Amino acid sequence: MREVDLKVVVMEERAFAISKRQLREKEIKKILAEFKASYSLNEKILSSKLKAEIVETGNEALIFIDNRPVILRRVGKLFPTLTFNEALETLPRAVVDMGAIPHICNGADIMAPGIRSIEGTFQEGATILIVDEKFGKPLAIGLTLANSDQMRETRQGKVISNIHFVGDKIWQVLREK
Repeated sequence: MREVDLKVVVMEERAFAISKRQLREKEIKKILAEFKASYSLNEKILSSKLKAEIVETGNEALIFIDNRPVILRRVGKLFPTLTFNEALETLPRAVVDMGAIPHICNGADIMAPGIRSIEGTFQEGATILIVDEKFGKPLAIGLTLANSDQMRETRQGKVISNIHFVGDKIWQVLREK
């Protein structure tokens, strides 16, 4: 029998259930294979002989490896969490101006005028790290709506869809752990 915890969290006057359970070895291997296929990581960082738990909140899930929150499943895709520094270092970056930060941390998508620079080369639909221009701190993980060349030339409109940001409900779970 596997351990299952269930609690209800009330956030911004909306309640959502959180369930937590251990992952089987077969489930761990499948998740890690999918994650490693998307992100170039050192093999030693994520091996299949790890203890893994999954915390599910509605249609999202947070995967803990050895009690570390490292993988987020959202919109059917796996993303590194904002606390998984080893994976964040491998991602292309969008550096945003300080005026964009409050909007991004409230869940807004990233607009072209707020981007100061793009670091790295990528295709449309790639995972990208959004950082502030002053300190380089991670603010959000997003999906690009254009490739790197198009994004550098774009002066208006939405260019990155915000997936996981400082202050979202996954971030709240990260802070509880």
